[in-house]
Amino acid sequence: MATLLLRLAAPLQSWGLDSKFETRKTDREPTKSGVVGLLAAALGLRRDDTEGLARLNGLRFAVRADREGSLLVDFHTAKSRDTSYVTYRHYLQDAVFLAGLESGDEALLRELETALRHPVYPLYLGRRSCPPTLPLCLGIRQGSLLDVLRTEPMQGRKPETGKLRIVADADPADPAAVPRQDLPVSFSPVHRQYGFRPVREWRLDRPEMPEPTEHDPMAELQN
Repeated sequence: MATLLLRLAAPLQSWGLDSKFETRKTDREPTKSGVVGLLAAALGLRRDDTEGLARLNGLRFAVRADREGSLLVDFHTAKSRDTSYVTYRHYLQDAVFLAGLESGDEALLRELETALRHPVYPLYLGRRSCPPTLPLCLGIRQGSLLDVLRTEPMQGRKPETGKLRIVADADPADPAAVPRQDLPVSFSPVHRQYGFRPVREWRLDRPEMPEPTEHDPMAELQN
């Protein structure tokens, strides 16, 4: 098992999950649909390439919040032929996240690593106005997703709370898992489609990164 690591950092990023109409909100952390979209852009996939998206959806996904950032709300007036109205767009400001994608197919991870370093289309963190800072791709690590996120050095300053928040794909049978409509079936502007995935949030006890161990990595995490 291997894990591809991404450093998702920028002055602004926005990861909308259920935003509609005039108010465009952001989640507290990168969404799987947003990261899959970033990977699809790097590979040059079509928006309606359902088979290509299904291949990316099969990757196990988790994100660690190294720096939570702060909320920024931008508003401006938009005009149509007959009226004008105010729109609100929410962003995460100065946030830093470590995202991991786990797969038993290391060839796929290497293909993604190459694409991220030489993308077909421009890459952005949720919205086109949010290009990532470098480095974006940190490479491939040997090990399972949560174990790698536990041991990888922090990409931002240590959290003041003394805890690190991790949001990860979960087993549907896990009683602590909650469904999230965050699995892209198609990005077609004519008919976007999203499925559900179970997720669970964890808290890392120590802000410092411990040495890799042989025991269950879940033992060091608290709900």
